[in-house]
Amino acid sequence: MDDQSPARREPGPAPMRASDAEREAAVERLRVAVGEGRLTLEELTERTEAAYLARTRDELARITDDLPADTAPAAPARTGEPVRLFAVMGDTVRKGVWSADGPVQAFAVMGDVTIDLCDAQVGSDTVEISAAALMGDIKVIVPEGVAVELEGVTVLGDKRDDTSAAPTPAGQARPRVRVRAYTLMGDVKVRHPKVPRKRRGHFRFGR
Repeated sequence: MDDQSPARREPGPAPMRASDAEREAAVERLRVAVGEGRLTLEELTERTEAAYLARTRDELARITDDLPADTAPAAPARTGEPVRLFAVMGDTVRKGVWSADGPVQAFAVMGDVTIDLCDAQVGSDTVEISAAALMGDIKVIVPEGVAVELEGVTVLGDKRDDTSAAPTPAGQARPRVRVRAYTLMGDVKVRHPKVPRKRRGHFRFGR
């Protein structure tokens, strides 16, 4: 009797492992995309994390496959005009998709200013914020994974970083928000969204 068993399939080639240099190149493409307005700060955070965790070239390719091919010299980061937000005995909120190409300046006088950076289009991987609160409150909302630097002077007030970003591993870069706070009987606070977005188990970008 002839052997009717199916032919044994030969295993395909193993996925090619990604190198540290290739991960850094992918992260640099993400930074350029942010400067061009193609990614938001939250997308930059998620994709940067995924790039550093990628083990194969295929995983890196999925992170950047909806971005233009890296064939031209990197465009310089955009440097827009300052974004000025004022609240005088009232509330001012900036959220959703908005342009934060330049420095952000917030002033609260017996009022509240809320700056939500989760969907902001930024000109680089560092956002500079100057926050002055006089008998008022300024809240800065950042995506998870963003590094926060909070400094400044408080008089009969408070400045507080309530984020939970882990220390940055040596040799790796993360999106950064730098806040300089000046308060007089007021508060400046940095925190994550109250309802965090559901993290995806696998990063898939593009169509």
